[in-house]
Amino acid sequence: CIPRSSCALMPLRTRAGEDGEKSEEEETEEEVKRPGHHPSPLPGTLGTSDSLCLSRSGQCQVATTQCRIQKCTTDFVSLTSHLTPAVDGFDTEFCKALRAYSACTQRTAKACRGNLVFHSALLGISDLMSQRSCSRDGPTPSAHPEIPHEPCNYHSRTQHTHTHSHSHSHGHGHSRSRPGYLFCGLFGDPHLRTFKDSFQTCKVEGAWPLIDNDYLSVQVTNVPVVPGSSATATNKITIIFKPYEGCTDQRVYQAVTDSLPAAFDDGTVRALWISERSPGRHVELHAGYIGVTVIIRQLGRYLTLAVRIPEELAQAYDDTQDLQLCLNGCPSSERIDQAGHLPLPLAPPALGLQQQQLRRPGYASQTQAYPHGATHVFAVDGAKERCSEQLEVLDIYFHSCVFDLLTTGDANFTLAAHSAQKDMESLHPHRDRWRIYPLVSLFSSQINILGFVCILKIVK
Repeated sequence: CIPRSSCALMPLRTRAGEDGEKSEEEETEEEVKRPGHHPSPLPGTLGTSDSLCLSRSGQCQVATTQCRIQKCTTDFVSLTSHLTPAVDGFDTEFCKALRAYSACTQRTAKACRGNLVFHSALLGISDLMSQRSCSRDGPTPSAHPEIPHEPCNYHSRTQHTHTHSHSHSHGHGHSRSRPGYLFCGLFGDPHLRTFKDSFQTCKVEGAWPLIDNDYLSVQVTNVPVVPGSSATATNKITIIFKPYEGCTDQRVYQAVTDSLPAAFDDGTVRALWISERSPGRHVELHAGYIGVTVIIRQLGRYLTLAVRIPEELAQAYDDTQDLQLCLNGCPSSERIDQAGHLPLPLAPPALGLQQQQLRRPGYASQTQAYPHGATHVFAVDGAKERCSEQLEVLDIYFHSCVFDLLTTGDANFTLAAHSAQKDMESLHPHRDRWRIYPLVSLFSSQINILGFVCILKIVK
């Protein structure tokens, strides 16, 4: 479970809601001795803060000065932050660091009994050892060498710069040097999640810039989904990685329906590479020199996009680059939602739009991911039922799914919403901001509008 940004940070997991009858002391000793226990980690980072919050209670437990788990984590980060998954020897060096991390937790186990950060570290170490096939016994780093300065690795570069500019910070340079990240996502008809976690549904037909700064440009092209509706969906994504001296010349990546290239036309450099997760359906672009990760998927006939970018780079733009949907959202004239209310078409004309879509020549054969769902005309209850098959949490991704099914009748939009949610969970840096829930539901049989007010709700 390595963050796609090439900086290896520790996954975070709490044990809230998993308590059995054993005491915390027994659990601590058992976790150290149970190499076969591999729970699924939750995204996040260990070592980026001094406390861990329980997701249900909202309460935090702070690592005490007696417990040295924070020191163990800091040492692990210092040993791995310069490693790049695409480079040969990554697994060997990462396993060495994991074994050193494990040994450090065992040395401090007694002092850390009952400490939630400590328990999370044990779970995370076990998970990563399993995922990377690391043996419990084996070599560990003999010392903590100074991290080499790699100018084409964003994390190494920023950490090196910070370390040298704060050489008298009493050893706290590592914890302060981790950059902040922003997330942006686009999927469906289309639904946009901005850097500020504003969730919007827009028309934006044609070509529109999502991101445009000194390092990266991302542009999408949207086309109408059904005749008579203002809803559109993305069928082309163009990404320009701008030249960075010593790391890469300008590279252009373009994905269109039925064509998600697994490589750049002019070759891949070490600082910029593509991972093909599912041929023609799912690719991930990694720009290690600027710390950017991009996920592109094709579901049915349309594309989804998810981007994580360092905040300082996202803010590197001038006045001529202010039209960025990820940064400022859609223009008000392009919004389908009404100040947070997402209108869901319920009247027979909406079903007529679906029937027009289904009668289009060759439409059924175009929906490869979910061919059977493409021939269905959805009412509200049916759309909710279909969306609940993929989306268990009734957040804004669920309601966007319902909107898309009612508008198009294309069940591939269910998969698009589900994939967009998973990509968000993979890339969004702040777990407490993942969920955006509808707060108010208003129904009027006269105007046939079901409105949802979307707010950002902190998960406790």
